[in-house]
Amino acid sequence: MEEPPALHPVKLYVYDLSKGMARRLSPLMLGKQLDGIWHTSIIVHKDEFYYGAGGISSCAPGGTLLGPPDSVIDLGNTEVTEEIFLEYLSSLGESMFRSESYHFFERNCNTFSNEVAQFLTGRKIPSYITDLPSEVLATPFGQALRPFLSTTQFQPPGGNTFNRDNGQS
Repeated sequence: MEEPPALHPVKLYVYDLSKGMARRLSPLMLGKQLDGIWHTSIIVHKDEFYYGAGGISSCAPGGTLLGPPDSVIDLGNTEVTEEIFLEYLSSLGESMFRSESYHFFERNCNTFSNEVAQFLTGRKIPSYITDLPSEVLATPFGQALRPFLSTTQFQPPGGNTFNRDNGQS
C-alpha cells in the first residue's frame, strides 16, 4: 500500500518596511490610511524565500537584516517536495523573476510570494498586500512619487542569492 505524500507547512512572513511610519503618516501624505509598506516572503522546507532587486534569495527564517516578521500567515500545506520546489524556483529565476525584472510596483517581493503561494497551496496571499501599489498610485501623492519609486530597487540584506546548482549560493 502506497504511503500518503508528506505535507509541508507553508507560511507567509510579512514585514512592514516603514516600521509603523506608514500607519502614522499615510493619512496626511496620501489622504488614506495604510497600515504598512509590506515586504513578504514564503517559508517552506525550513527556509525563507523572497524576491528583490538581486533576484530570488533564501535564508533561514527571519535571517535577513529585517529581523523577525511583523506577522506570520499560515497558507496551509503543500505536497510539493523540496526537489520539485527548487526546480520551480530555478525556472522562475530564469524567467519571470530575474533580478533585472524587478519593479517596485509591478514585479516585486509580493508578486513573487503570491505566485509561489499559488504554486504550493493554490491560495493567493491577502489582497491588502497585493493591492497596496495600486492604492498608493491612485492618490495624487502616489502619482507624484511614481517616477522616483519606479526606479527604486529593494533587496533585503542577509540572504543568499538562489541558484540552480545547490538551491542557493
